[in-house]
Amino acid sequence: MRARRDGIRTAALCGTLLLATACGPTPAPDAAERTPVQIAKAPTHLPVPPGKGSETPDDFNGDGHRDLVLNDLVKADAHTDDAGIGVVYGGERGLTPGAWQLIAPRKQAAPTKGQLPAVFDAEAACDLDKDGFTDLVVSTDPPYDGQGRPPVPLQLLFGSPAGLTGKAVKLVVPATARAGNDWPDQPVCGDFDGDAAEDLVVHASGGRLSFLRGPFSRRGTPRAAGAPIPSPGEAPTGPAADVNRDGYDDLVVRTTEGTGKSAVVLGGPTGPTRTGVVLPSGIDVAFGAFGKGEALDAAVGATGGTALRYDLSTVAVRGTLDVAGSMLDAADFDGDGLSELISSGSRLRVFRGRTAGLSTAGMVTVEPAARGTTRVVAVGDFDGDGRADLAVRTYVGETKDTVAVYPGLKKGLVAAEPSVSFSSSEFLAP
Repeated sequence: MRARRDGIRTAALCGTLLLATACGPTPAPDAAERTPVQIAKAPTHLPVPPGKGSETPDDFNGDGHRDLVLNDLVKADAHTDDAGIGVVYGGERGLTPGAWQLIAPRKQAAPTKGQLPAVFDAEAACDLDKDGFTDLVVSTDPPYDGQGRPPVPLQLLFGSPAGLTGKAVKLVVPATARAGNDWPDQPVCGDFDGDAAEDLVVHASGGRLSFLRGPFSRRGTPRAAGAPIPSPGEAPTGPAADVNRDGYDDLVVRTTEGTGKSAVVLGGPTGPTRTGVVLPSGIDVAFGAFGKGEALDAAVGATGGTALRYDLSTVAVRGTLDVAGSMLDAADFDGDGLSELISSGSRLRVFRGRTAGLSTAGMVTVEPAARGTTRVVAVGDFDGDGRADLAVRTYVGETKDTVAVYPGLKKGLVAAEPSVSFSSSEFLAP
């Protein structure tokens, strides 16, 4: 199995693809009117507010407010085991640091041959069983002796009015949908066949992918799964998005390992089977409506600069951004219908989307007060005002971190001060 990033990478494209009112709950007051909830003022522990189901992304308790998932939690000391996965639940004013759950393998993982996994990492989030509560796809490390096909390492935790409280079930990948003896991992959620149910795409081998049609049963079984589908590569990458606006979600597939080229694979009635635009070599890819063309655009980050490909429905128009970007995300922070590009390489910078395309003019640099290495955890509308917010994590080693959420603004793109900040050490509380 391959290395994972901290948290679940989420490209908040709802502000560019849908009306703002469809992306979350009733708009809240402007960020400038809110009182920040800082670490010292955060409550010790609050109950998870029960919900009745919603269409809000990453809403595990179905109350209409977006939640945040954290991998690689702070440890009491560097030699202890990983505590598990942390989930911070949202409220009317954004994330509520005191309303959290610790998802631990010893309590919630499904055993394999009587053995609980040591690895328990969040990989993807979507409503797999179509009940209005977001579900979590988790990667584990089941025992394997190297002979024949390895077991499926992915497990599903289903959302509920109480959040992610139940026991995980193993994802079922039918034998007919597998190819070779690789681990069926790297899950990507999306409605790839346009039937309004979330599907999963996972790695197979030999230039093929496994396409699992949703909705999924509570036993982890997909509605259908055919033979592995041909692909320009074997490494599916999310998040998915409908890049050509035809009603089918699309995804990126790496054509080679590491920093090689990738390709957009287009969804359709039979799933993601058509290869679209081939993208240049790079470290990371982000979809967004950056300002040119009718379709979505792509930014490809590399150490020498960021390559831009506008209008992915056709032969993409080329562009460049003279800024190195190792990790990229896209979101609409000012609510104007265009995506901003977030680059979190050596510095955390936000580039404004414009009708003429991205440029360095008007760039905003986010400088967290906490010292250490800073990475984007998620981008999404946490406070329900129709604008995306930026959640980042600054950490020092394995024992100290700060998670901060910077609200999106109509002017200035991203607030200079966070509306919420806390440490994942909260999850270690008895």
